[in-house]
Amino acid sequence: MSNSLISKVVKPYIPAEAQLPEFSLRAVLMGVVLGMVFGASSLYLVLKVGLTVSASIPVAVIAITLFRLTKKLGGQDSTILENSITQTAGSAGESIAFGLGVTMPAILILGFDLEISRVMLVGVLGGLLGILMMIPMRRTMIVEQHKELKYPEGTACAEVLKAAATETSRAAAGLGSTNDAAANEAELKADNKRAFIIFGGFGIGLLYKCLNVAFKGWKDTPQVVFGAPLKAGSIGAEISPELLGVGYIIGPKIASIMAAGGVMSYLLIIPMIKFFGDALTVPVAPGLKLISDMGPDEIRSAYVLYIGAGAVATGGLVSLARAMPTIWRSLTAGLSGLKLPGKVQLADHGPVARTDQDIPMKWVLIGGLVIITAITLAAPLHMNLLGALLIIVFGFLFSTVSSRLTGEIGSSSNPISGITVATLLFTCLIFLLMGWTGNAYYVTALSVGAIVCIASSNAGTTSQDLKTGFLVGSTPRLQQYAILVGALSSALILGPILLKLNDAATVYVPAAEVVAPGIIVDVSKLTDTARLQGPQAATDSNTYKVWRKSDEVGGPSGKYLVDDGGKLVYLVDPGINGTHTKRPDGTEVKKFDAPKAVLMSYIIKGILDRQLPWSLVIFGVMIAVILEMSGIPSLAFAVGVYLPLSSSMPLFVGGMVRWLVDRRSNKMVKNQHLTEDEQQAAGDRSPGVLLASGYIAGGALAGILIAITAGVMTTFDQHLTDWATLNNPFFEGLNSDCLSLLPYAVIVLLLYWVGREKSEA
Repeated sequence: MSNSLISKVVKPYIPAEAQLPEFSLRAVLMGVVLGMVFGASSLYLVLKVGLTVSASIPVAVIAITLFRLTKKLGGQDSTILENSITQTAGSAGESIAFGLGVTMPAILILGFDLEISRVMLVGVLGGLLGILMMIPMRRTMIVEQHKELKYPEGTACAEVLKAAATETSRAAAGLGSTNDAAANEAELKADNKRAFIIFGGFGIGLLYKCLNVAFKGWKDTPQVVFGAPLKAGSIGAEISPELLGVGYIIGPKIASIMAAGGVMSYLLIIPMIKFFGDALTVPVAPGLKLISDMGPDEIRSAYVLYIGAGAVATGGLVSLARAMPTIWRSLTAGLSGLKLPGKVQLADHGPVARTDQDIPMKWVLIGGLVIITAITLAAPLHMNLLGALLIIVFGFLFSTVSSRLTGEIGSSSNPISGITVATLLFTCLIFLLMGWTGNAYYVTALSVGAIVCIASSNAGTTSQDLKTGFLVGSTPRLQQYAILVGALSSALILGPILLKLNDAATVYVPAAEVVAPGIIVDVSKLTDTARLQGPQAATDSNTYKVWRKSDEVGGPSGKYLVDDGGKLVYLVDPGINGTHTKRPDGTEVKKFDAPKAVLMSYIIKGILDRQLPWSLVIFGVMIAVILEMSGIPSLAFAVGVYLPLSSSMPLFVGGMVRWLVDRRSNKMVKNQHLTEDEQQAAGDRSPGVLLASGYIAGGALAGILIAITAGVMTTFDQHLTDWATLNNPFFEGLNSDCLSLLPYAVIVLLLYWVGREKSEA
């Protein structure tokens, strides 16, 4: 009988008996750095449009390229196993960024402070918990069910690693040395080409975003607002490289459905609200102004957001319900998988092969107990024993589900949002039955949902990485160490980035502009203090008391800064999901919509405090129901309803470029015999995807850097804005909306040209 389960299922690229450098310091460090880079860009994306894209293949390509570069500079070339470790450590950042971005901003929306300790604890504990829960299931899902569970991203990444295998790796794989000079030259050209595309895309995205936003080169969101007969209707697009790249990668179907949701909001729902409400002489709740005085964005904030939230929640639950048969199979398979490690250790099986070694089960159990203890005792999480038990139950259940679904339909289609919605719904309903309502339990419920969300997301990512390692012949135990290190490192850096992004776009609104005069607060009952953060901190260094207003009487609810005499000085309008887009000096501020986090806050408030306008929410529910009855996936459409049309339109443009590229490629003689899935896989490996990944990383990181430096560049930024307003026709003026599309057209055409090049190869 074989000493390895793997040898019974598939022959890995590198045999179990081969000994190659694998868990080296340089491989882990490069993976950690790349994980931080792609984690930061993913966090930026999830705050803007509520989704991310898989970072596995871009990380693998960059790692291979950088190792080849170090060889040219006199260093040692990497092995395929080192590249696998780098890719494994680097992929953790994207999954943790999604979990943090979906949940943690809800703290701000609920009126609490987004504390760095809370964000980092949730990221670290959730990420590590998801990895540990996946380890006992590896043999069942990755090895024994190799043919049933394809793990598309993991399989594609393995092909990338094998295609770039070095001489040492090829010799270990039994393929012999490639002494053919022509073959070596062709391989070198292919590597250089991939490197040029992805790094070129990164540089273009970074340069474009800096020229556009930091140096006011052209208007970043051209828009047209219509008059009668479509009064208050509008079309706009944020012409950024990162959203263009996301649209290209997610493809034309999802991009078109999302854009259709935005069209419904901005060209149907908002004009209808304006039409029927224009003649009203009183505000319509939950709006605080007359509809006749509202513009498109104000109508969206007051009414359409609740409609979109209802649609998103319903779409998430429907996607979860549709996956219930798979969920049940995943749970039973996961439980059966827990028994396998003991069987493998039986004496008559002999020593466990390198390619079948996991972290020992005792350390997995000890690590899990330490994490659960930390969750229970950590003060920033406001956790109790029931909350910790819910994390154990939901965490294991949904980590198993996520791992299985990722194997069947891929990371991009994994309904992590629906999983988080279900976790929050069940948690809040249990709290409601216990009588635990009000602000005191907001953070507890959200912490449960956040940790389960991150654990589920990271379990799916871990499964993809282990599938890649399974195919190339990596040591699972070393991969598990690598992703633990990568998850820990990314979680530590993403928390500060999240806070910086929020502070940079926070607006401190003079209280006299938003509340009725004469409101005095009893400061003797206030214990929390705060100072201004971000760019406005330069204008006011005083320390204030913090008062949280929970009702709408006399002014909007939210966080206020109060002086020692009890007078309201500022309303703190957060950078994430805030409504005020101009600072007192007139500077424009770009807010983050964070659609998924807003949904989480609505669920908590709706159940624990019943503070939702349920009529609007039900309208959104019915939109999702009608779509499902028509056979249209409702979740992507619902996210489009919630997002500004300016965010979904660039996704649509990227999707259309991908459609044109794939359409041309599929007509080639060499591709006509491929199945639809094979054609899709070929498109996912095309140069266009590499360039789009570069656009995403470069544009998103430029956005982060611009936001972080906003506090020290306020004067410079204002001078540039003033100059561009007067002298730059691309930035301001009658033709600025049209002229700003010219530089955008350049990167769109470049994406099409690079993407279609593979068809000619």
